[in-house]
Amino acid sequence: MIPIIKPTMDEAEAEAARRVILSGWVTQGPEVAAFETEFATFTGAPHAAAVSNCTTALHLALLAAGVKPGDEVVTVSHSYIATANSVAYCGAIPVFVDIDPATYNIDPNLIERALSAKTSAILVVHQMGLPCDMAAVVDIAKTKGLPVIEDAACASGSEILWNGQWEKVGKVHGDVACFSFHPRKIMSTGDGGMLTTKHADWAAKFKLLRQHGMSVPDTVRHGSAQVIFETHPVLGYNYRMTDIQAAVGREQLKRLPGTVAHRRALADRYAELLGEAQWLSLVREPSYARTNWQSFCVRLPDSADQRTVMQAMLDAGVATRRGIMCAHREDVYASQPLRMSLPESEAAQDHAIVLPLYPQMTDEEQQKVTSTLIGATRPKIHSPKLQRWNLRPLPIEASLIVSE
Repeated sequence: MIPIIKPTMDEAEAEAARRVILSGWVTQGPEVAAFETEFATFTGAPHAAAVSNCTTALHLALLAAGVKPGDEVVTVSHSYIATANSVAYCGAIPVFVDIDPATYNIDPNLIERALSAKTSAILVVHQMGLPCDMAAVVDIAKTKGLPVIEDAACASGSEILWNGQWEKVGKVHGDVACFSFHPRKIMSTGDGGMLTTKHADWAAKFKLLRQHGMSVPDTVRHGSAQVIFETHPVLGYNYRMTDIQAAVGREQLKRLPGTVAHRRALADRYAELLGEAQWLSLVREPSYARTNWQSFCVRLPDSADQRTVMQAMLDAGVATRRGIMCAHREDVYASQPLRMSLPESEAAQDHAIVLPLYPQMTDEEQQKVTSTLIGATRPKIHSPKLQRWNLRPLPIEASLIVSE
């Protein structure tokens, strides 16, 4: 079976975990602090805070932005449900905006239509690692006086062209960016998350709230020659990262530039191999973005049944995933009125599939994936002459009249 992804880990990560396990300090401690410093340096962010996963990162980001019960947060439905859930955790309401079908990211032209007097933040998603149009989003947010939170769960190592310079996602271009280190991501700590921000007070709040609102960090208490009694002045959470995870993350961060470069080369090969399949739509990088190709997504022709195609590929030994889910279609949000229709989001879920992509992938495996996909989706042209001579079918946009 060709899987969707394989984590890229070896003895370096195993030795890092072993080192921490034998050190006696296995939860949030010196390894977490070092990982935060190194991740901030990598992205160019002034501050970073490690947490247990990206969902908890999003929750803390929204709290720091001042989102409270009864508020509205403009975001996309077309994302893993954690994006919408993080808004609900604050007692706020996610207001869904449709996507640009070319990038699968929020359509900035629709944001202002979704705003109201209750809007307290804009939460964008860099879907599948492809940066959204942050310049357009930030311009709107500045005009309206709203904070911008980036769900960068998939975007470690991706870049944005900002004021003529290529910068890492997470520098930060909004107010805070939230990353995931789940095994499905190209950089993994087993699970885990990171926030980067340009606001020192926000970073301090993240570190306070992630550890039950405790007034004195463990590192300070354990290193003090005097007895210290901590207090818990605010409601906090158990959102800590372990030192074992952080040690693995530090090794993964060293690999990240090479991993991104390799994935970009694999994506180029996919585009080349699928060049003949003009009935398939591929994601193209806009001029302002360099994606890490966290996922390689293909839009099927409307005539193709998504489940049937995926089953045919599974039967051939190729794993796929359906298009990104839409939160508004799930029971927990289905009863919430929509401020606008979401046809592009729904079409992306129903007619797109994600193909396998990982650095260990061979040319033969990519060839198998693409040939299987082409065979499962090739438009059927019912003509005896075409079938007899085995001619290459035309794209679905073309029309063909065959006379006897």
